[in-house]
Amino acid sequence: MTDATRMPRALRPFSSGQYRLLVAALAASLLSAGAWLVAAVWQVVELGGSPIDLSYVAVGSSLGLVLAVLVGGVAADRIPQRRILFAVEIVRGLAFAVAAVLAATGVIEVWHIALLSFVLGLADGFFYPAYSAWLPAILPAGQLLAANGIEGVLRPAVMQAAGPALASALIAVQAPWLAFAVVAGLQAVAAVVLAVMRTTPVRRDPDEVVAHPLRQSFIDLRDGFAYLLRTRWLFATLVFSIILVFLIMGPIEVLLPFAVKDQTGGGAGAFALALGAFGLGGAVGSLTVASLRIPRRYLTLMILAWGVGCVPLAIIGLTSWLWVMVVALFIVGVLFDGAQVVWGTLLQRRVPPSMLGRVSSLDFFVSLALMPISMAVAGPVGETIGLAPAFLIAGLVPPFLAFATLAIARLGEDELAHPLDGLADATTVTGAEVAAGFEPPADEEHPRADLRPRVDPEPG
Repeated sequence: MTDATRMPRALRPFSSGQYRLLVAALAASLLSAGAWLVAAVWQVVELGGSPIDLSYVAVGSSLGLVLAVLVGGVAADRIPQRRILFAVEIVRGLAFAVAAVLAATGVIEVWHIALLSFVLGLADGFFYPAYSAWLPAILPAGQLLAANGIEGVLRPAVMQAAGPALASALIAVQAPWLAFAVVAGLQAVAAVVLAVMRTTPVRRDPDEVVAHPLRQSFIDLRDGFAYLLRTRWLFATLVFSIILVFLIMGPIEVLLPFAVKDQTGGGAGAFALALGAFGLGGAVGSLTVASLRIPRRYLTLMILAWGVGCVPLAIIGLTSWLWVMVVALFIVGVLFDGAQVVWGTLLQRRVPPSMLGRVSSLDFFVSLALMPISMAVAGPVGETIGLAPAFLIAGLVPPFLAFATLAIARLGEDELAHPLDGLADATTVTGAEVAAGFEPPADEEHPRADLRPRVDPEPG
């Protein structure tokens, strides 16, 4: 048995040194992102800002992300992903450092924070497609599910819990400027880790004819949309997802605080507990799925987990007990993030490597498309029909939408025709041959004798 097969399934990606470095960089980046969220908000509050000012900051980040993510997908399929991630961490670190200097010298204003949030949103638009496209070039196909599960655990644990806690502690010790300075240092750590990693070649079609870079970018984007439209399982899932996001994100983000306050009498602590339950459920769901083989009926179970996973939301508008809301949100988190792990793995296993960056960016773009609209209409809808009917719609419509998607798109037939449950050779790395040790990295020279392929004979 190899070192990888002796490890629990959820931890097998850590047998790769390159993956351990990538996770270290990701953890540092997520920690800084979570700390920035709290530090930026508190800085606006200290400046005497209003909720409208906070919305400017939030809009700046979202706008930057939406504007950049499609371009980021094209770049991820053309430029070595390590270099993109390295550049992103440098840009993020500089943005945090500028915030620290402005805050420490007392000249920072709300528009500075909004502008920096916009820059950070642009950087995030390049980060996600590059990370998603690079992961299959580092790990064997059989370890991708576990790797996506690890990411699913890190996001709530590090970005939603540890990052805000770190920022709160630093602000209590000194002021927001100290939190900005520390997160700038964390970005430097992430950049250094990425700098020592190997660069894998970009995976492109060897017969491709490349046009002028500007024209080629539009061609790449067009080809990405064309692939999305002609790939039934992908198109159907994204259509389902965009409607699902519209139905549930507004109630969760906008109406949940009022449900906690008006129905349970709870305050900020009770709301934080409810959100914490959602994040904890997500971590549990991600870790659970990462410990298993990818399910045989992966499309069916994924769609049903997202659809049926909304049912507990219907209870939130009807109960006056906080613990019931906490349990309901925990269950939603388990099913949602567990299905998300399957979805990320599905993209990395079934999308052609040369398209993965663009498809990942389209996935991210579509997921965000109706989120602002959902949040904008949730408040008026809640006031018009009440919280209970609004949460009933959010909880009971998605299951019917899920069953309709499975039936109309015939996803059951598709998953049976394309099994991912261990029938593939687990020793095959889905990315460049360098990841398996057969070829040197693109920008480094290594003796061929030192490039020994990994062996992981157990599928899944």
